[in-house]
Amino acid sequence: MSLNVNQVILAGHLTRDPEVRTLAADRAVANFALAINRRYKSAEGEAKEDVTFIEVEAWGRTGELVGQYLVKGSPCYIEGRLKLDVWTDKDGQKRSRIKVVAENVQFLGRRPDAGAPGSDGEETGLGAPAPAAVATAASRPAARPVVNPTRGRTPASQAATGTMDEPPF
Repeated sequence: MSLNVNQVILAGHLTRDPEVRTLAADRAVANFALAINRRYKSAEGEAKEDVTFIEVEAWGRTGELVGQYLVKGSPCYIEGRLKLDVWTDKDGQKRSRIKVVAENVQFLGRRPDAGAPGSDGEETGLGAPAPAAVATAASRPAARPVVNPTRGRTPASQAATGTMDEPPF
């Protein structure tokens, strides 16, 4: 049996403005880098922080939206896959790097200019009406309690009455 999985999930902040190029057949590609912070305590109990920088590329409509709505410092969540680029530099040396090809990008915060003098004043997650392809936290439905279909009660009410004989699903 062979199992192959190439899936990456990242959340961080852009380190620079996205660079968007249009290639043949009007296909867009946005290149940018993501900084991901990791906080931890050392063996001595001292608080430390590491930063990892990841190169990302987004293709098609996703790349266009990234170029339109994200700027340096913007927080975003990315789902994608790893890709190895290999090339020969001008000195004849073989070079390579791994980057992430974004398949799904979610914008997590508002644009830095949102609410600034002269901005549109909208109070959405991006400072402007969000395109349909971008989900914001405000547009998600509220969580519903889990209901046991055989009894019609929530797990909390079952626990209160002592009828936890069945799982809540």
